[in-house]
Amino acid sequence: MRIPGQPVSQAVNQFHLRKQTASISFDSRPSTAGNAFRGALTRPRYGLETELKCNRERPLAFEESEPRARKMKAADLDEQYARFPEIRREEVQKLVDWACAQPHISKDFSEAEALHFFYACKYSMGVSKQVLDTNLTARTHLEEFFCNLDCERPEIRRAMKTVSIVPLPGATPEGYRVIVARLDDLNASNFNYADCMKLYCMIFDFWMYEDGIQPGHVIVMDLKGCSLGHIARIGLLQMKKFLFYLQEAAAIRLISFHFINIVPFMDKLLALMNPFMKKELMSILFLHNDINDFYKFVPRDMLPKDYGGPLEEISISKEIFYNKLLANRKEMLEFEKRHQVNEKLRPGKPKNASDLFGIEGNFKKLDID
Repeated sequence: MRIPGQPVSQAVNQFHLRKQTASISFDSRPSTAGNAFRGALTRPRYGLETELKCNRERPLAFEESEPRARKMKAADLDEQYARFPEIRREEVQKLVDWACAQPHISKDFSEAEALHFFYACKYSMGVSKQVLDTNLTARTHLEEFFCNLDCERPEIRRAMKTVSIVPLPGATPEGYRVIVARLDDLNASNFNYADCMKLYCMIFDFWMYEDGIQPGHVIVMDLKGCSLGHIARIGLLQMKKFLFYLQEAAAIRLISFHFINIVPFMDKLLALMNPFMKKELMSILFLHNDINDFYKFVPRDMLPKDYGGPLEEISISKEIFYNKLLANRKEMLEFEKRHQVNEKLRPGKPKNASDLFGIEGNFKKLDID
């Protein structure tokens, strides 16, 4: 991912306490975030509003019955190019041709998938190639997050019970899309960070595949119910790997990253994150203990009732998205194969996990005092 904003040398590294709202934010927001696109964005043609309405009267059932959800469908390419006329389709095709010419990359890598990288990298062919290769390489070696994407596996089923991960319908006034994650099962012994992040990445991939390129994305983590026991179950190397992927390989324009309902021991969580965050990410990280402050970034009228908005509860949206995964089990497994590399065929020296993330033995879990 290329985070829109200032160069590392110009970003601010320290955060301050906003006394008037009692929420913490980093000093500067990206100076170019508002210039990531030209023209107004029409409301995304997204089916969640309709599906929410249809699901109001029936019970939650993703665990007990056969999933009732449509098959995944790629976002319309012509519609995406029409919304972003500055993108030259022939340039994206060059990126596709380059990817297909690489012996270690799948020949099934599509134009729609290449478009995400070309847009995220602000139409730079060189950067797009680098990020695309880093993305697929990371997915190959980040086994705990991107391998065995079978939603029928017991660890994925357990994660579905543990957390809600829900892309919100609609968009902010700037056209940014928003995804929210929160704990459902508050028993820390049932929390497995790697499994929950695998589910998170599966939902995000599915969402982007159907949603297409957007002006930007906003990530929201709700910490309500989070305990020191949850923090203690997050490995330092796991955090390093996920933040590496988010900052170096994700094919999105990340606009902001929010923690809401923050907990008294935020210093413990930040101690896990800080060693692996670049200044660009720090500058768009916001912590809120006042929901009204959060509304300045994500309008109340696009939020579910759980957060004071008018939309259906998170639990309803959760059922819809988890059922989509269950209904598209085969498609997600094919997606996994298409987004990995064959290191035996890579020109030059094959890469391994140590090339990307360092030596695993140097990392231990965080000690909680």
